[in-house]
Amino acid sequence: MRRGLIARSMTELPDAVFDARLERLRAAMRELDALLVYTNNTRPAAVSWLAGFIPYWSEAMLVVPRNGLPVLVVALTFRVKPWIERTSRVAEVIHAPRVGIEAARLIAGRKADAAVGVVDFDHLPLGIADDLGEAGPRLAVSDASELFTMVRAPADPAEIMLTARASSIAATALSRIGQRDVAAAVDEDARRNGAEEVYVAIAPDLARDQRLLRVEGEPALGRRFSVRASVAYKGSWVRRVVTIDRDGAESDDAEAAFADAVARLPSDCALSQFSSFLVEGRRIAQPLEALMGSGILAPRPPVAGAVVSVQARTKADGRPVLLGAPPALVGASGEAASIFQ
Repeated sequence: MRRGLIARSMTELPDAVFDARLERLRAAMRELDALLVYTNNTRPAAVSWLAGFIPYWSEAMLVVPRNGLPVLVVALTFRVKPWIERTSRVAEVIHAPRVGIEAARLIAGRKADAAVGVVDFDHLPLGIADDLGEAGPRLAVSDASELFTMVRAPADPAEIMLTARASSIAATALSRIGQRDVAAAVDEDARRNGAEEVYVAIAPDLARDQRLLRVEGEPALGRRFSVRASVAYKGSWVRRVVTIDRDGAESDDAEAAFADAVARLPSDCALSQFSSFLVEGRRIAQPLEALMGSGILAPRPPVAGAVVSVQARTKADGRPVLLGAPPALVGASGEAASIFQ
């Protein structure tokens, strides 16, 4: 369940942003009569990108017709209806305990044998899929994940702005790290600056273990430790990492090499020289999906114009260092990626 305040800014996310995204999506729908997009608190990115809605809990289904604004079917009580209407760009909010049933009825009521694309089809809960078949037995359902990915991948100006804001919040929060209460200090500062969610992970003693873990309480910190802040702002997520050396040892060369490697994306040739690395981005429904990395068996290189977060592990003067650059905007072929500040 989300803990932070989820609100919409008409300045940062005006209706025109969502209308333009819908127009791009409909241009790609071609033979489809409607599109269905499922969301819950762990897979909110597709619906939030299309309509602004981000669930605190439970689940919902966005119905995107060929014409007009989408309809949001939510498994939530009427108590939250005003909040949903304030934060979402939709024609109507329908409350139903079985969102699949209601979504299928909406589409089949217009056209019984409609061609329906389902975004993130492989991760659609089985119960929802069964309900679609029950309420719309003649609907021709297909996987629309790749269609959505191609429309979604290049970041628009609004997403770039929100990502920059999220990155700034994370960087400021990490700069507040002292010698104690590390996780609490980062969380408090990020939320004070507008983050709607914050996850803090710590590698308390890099000499012993380089894994970044979410910990309860305040762990004993070694001479060198790392902290990662995963921050969400208006639906845009970033990860940033900082390594603290109490002895004052510098890792400038490692950081410069890392920045150069990130600038070479979508190629991972330079990143592959690090002990390990991970490139995450927004592809379908996960806020940060693993796209490429030393542990990724089936990499999906980010396309030009996509926003990514990158982490890596290496050594500087024989000491382990965890690196996490500001988000990067992937360049076209032959062009360097632009790294946010």
